[in-house]
Formats: sequence, structure tokens, C-alpha cells
Amino acid sequence: MKKISAVILSLSAFFLSGCAKKAEDIQASYISPLAYKSFSCRQIQEERTRISQRAGQVAGVQNKKARDDAVATGVAIVLFWPAAFFIKGDQETAGELARLKGELDALEQTSIQKNCGIVFKKEPAPEE
Repeated sequence: MKKISAVILSLSAFFLSGCAKKAEDIQASYISPLAYKSFSCRQIQEERTRISQRAGQVAGVQNKKARDDAVATGVAIVLFWPAAFFIKGDQETAGELARLKGELDALEQTSIQKNCGIVFKKEPAPEE
């Protein structure tokens, strides 16, 4: 029984590594603040709003994929473990989210350098 439990735990860890990450676990990609150097404070604010909205949408999608992958992995391990090999996560959505987070960081740095006084608060990703 101990061997079976150890095998199941090992397989679970292996399969979960291929699952989609939660939005909050995705690190921002580096985006140079120089991209926004010519922006006025108003333009920075407008761009922050636009990117924040898109980041919220993508984070919601990413969290849904993470939940779906976790459920599918659990079911696959219990019912039909070879099916777990087909759970791949979603690198495209994760990449877009990392880029958007990086853009928000760059906008925040530019806002600080220009003394715009724009508040950049980190909001939790919406649940879908």
C-alpha cells in the first residue's frame, strides 16, 4: 500500500508540473520603461487602464485553465492515468499575462519618474 501511495504521489507531482499556473504565480516579463518615455501622464493613465483591463481578462482565463487542469489531472490519475499525459497547460495565455504584467510595471516606473501620482494597485485576478 505504501508503494502504491508513493507512486500516486510521484505521478501527481509529475503531472501537475505540466498544468497551467495560477495567474498570481506568473512573473512579469521585463519591459523597458523607455517604451513609455514620450507618454504624458494622461497617456500613461489611459494605457494603464487599458492594459489593466486586458490583464484582468487574461488572468481570469489563466486561473480557469489552472483549475481545469488540476481537476483533469486528479480525474486522470484516479480513473485513467495515461490521459494525464495530454494535459498541457497553456503557455500562450501565461506568456501574454507575463507581458501585460511587465507593461504595467514599466508604466508604473515611468509614472514615478514623471511624478504623475498615478496609483498602480495590484488587484486579484477575477474568478471565472
